[in-house]
Amino acid sequence: MSKLMSLLFETNAFKVAEENNPFWYTSGKIGPYFINADYLYGSEQDSKDLLAFIDQELENESKTDIPEHIFKKVLDHYNTNEIYKYVIDQMKEYIETNIGVENVDYISGGERRDWYFSNIMAYLLNKPHVTIYKDLTTVVSNSDFTSSEPVSSIEGKNFLHLADLLNQSASFTRAWIPAIKNLGSSIVWSIFAVDRMQGGTETLTNDGVKVHSLLQIDDSLFTTAKELGVINDEQLTMLREFKKDPDGSMKQFLIDHPEFIENAKKSDNPKTVKRVNTLIEQNIYGIN
Repeated sequence: MSKLMSLLFETNAFKVAEENNPFWYTSGKIGPYFINADYLYGSEQDSKDLLAFIDQELENESKTDIPEHIFKKVLDHYNTNEIYKYVIDQMKEYIETNIGVENVDYISGGERRDWYFSNIMAYLLNKPHVTIYKDLTTVVSNSDFTSSEPVSSIEGKNFLHLADLLNQSASFTRAWIPAIKNLGSSIVWSIFAVDRMQGGTETLTNDGVKVHSLLQIDDSLFTTAKELGVINDEQLTMLREFKKDPDGSMKQFLIDHPEFIENAKKSDNPKTVKRVNTLIEQNIYGIN
């Protein structure tokens, strides 16, 4: 087992639901696990602290000042947190081996969790960094972030975009790819800490982006979790069935456990109630 894989469990970045009690996702769907790749920043609390810092920066600081402030924060963490340093060093080694630093002109990262990885990597690879905001505005910084300025044109350069987690690549197609195209360049490569293996790779490939990841959510991860005692046989079966057919397996679960939705409707958690209402109103799984 790789150390990176073990860190998914150590940091609780990979969390599996109890048997017969899947998690509610924001979409209104349900599933047997959560992946919080941002916890590889060191821990859940470390990630929450950085995210709170970023949110405060977005609220109070100018877009040209934010990149430097975040860089200083993550650089200090890189120098003091063994888990985060290990993950970043592994990503750096992967880039050097599989992409080639000499082929990359710019590093980019999009608001917000991409910045956990992109800012520090630009520094370590000695590449300029482009910060992309959700409104598609962009700020370019030198590799040590001592100089940052708004940018509207970078013609014909090759970008490597770093991010924490690949789901179905919605942020890329909605924002990150168009933002770099607006500058006159293209995202040639992307690298993720974790790929959920849920179609994002295919979408990005069709958009001309070469996809790389350090870890994939696949059967080898599930098997390792079982071997380590992180999950039991029933959870392993649930994970494998979900991996094979996410919607079909959860539809069958709801048919077999009609009480699950009724119990969720009575939840004290307003987010759960909102999500179960979404499932019912949209009839996501097509159950009468």
